[in-house]
Amino acid sequence: MPQRQHLPADERRERTVEAVIELCGHEEPATLTTGCIARHMGVTQGALFRHFPNKEAIWEAAVAWIAERVMARVAAAAEGIEDPLAALEAMFLAHVAFIGEHPGVPRLLMGQLQYPRPTAASRLVRGLMERYRSRLLHLLEQARRQGQLRPGLDLDAAAGQFIGCVQGLVLQSLIADDVAGIVDRAPAAFDLYRHGIRVEAGGGA
Repeated sequence: MPQRQHLPADERRERTVEAVIELCGHEEPATLTTGCIARHMGVTQGALFRHFPNKEAIWEAAVAWIAERVMARVAAAAEGIEDPLAALEAMFLAHVAFIGEHPGVPRLLMGQLQYPRPTAASRLVRGLMERYRSRLLHLLEQARRQGQLRPGLDLDAAAGQFIGCVQGLVLQSLIADDVAGIVDRAPAAFDLYRHGIRVEAGGGA
């Protein structure tokens, strides 16, 4: 414990966020207390509040951490892939892999959206979804220009269904209590999605 007391402030905040995400993998986020977080980290609650003014600030930092890494992960996965549908698949698999590595992420994000009034964290979640959706629409528009999508496809609906496929895999994994298994189920799920949006063989846009 003594060595932890001398961590730089930024590293202490990041470790707190990582602890929260880890705890959300097997705890109910709504009932997760700062005392529980502090015990998990081996520090006092006072040590937490030297870096965060309140519990809400911890949740906000956790969502910001997730948003930054999810967007970086999917951007890196799609980078350099000229085929838009292949880029969408790379994004899908990268997103699912991130969830498999951090099982607490979906619980934490969904928990923030359940509050009746907007919070700083819930606004960040919605901002993440808007940025993610914008990236999807950009790729879908490219695919349409290249004649890869079936005629009349609603791109907004296609972007929403992409996100829905990820969320569906998450829900199934939570029910099965096997979030890590989401990675194995992802390729088949994307294959179904791709068949739903692409132009039929021999057809035209």
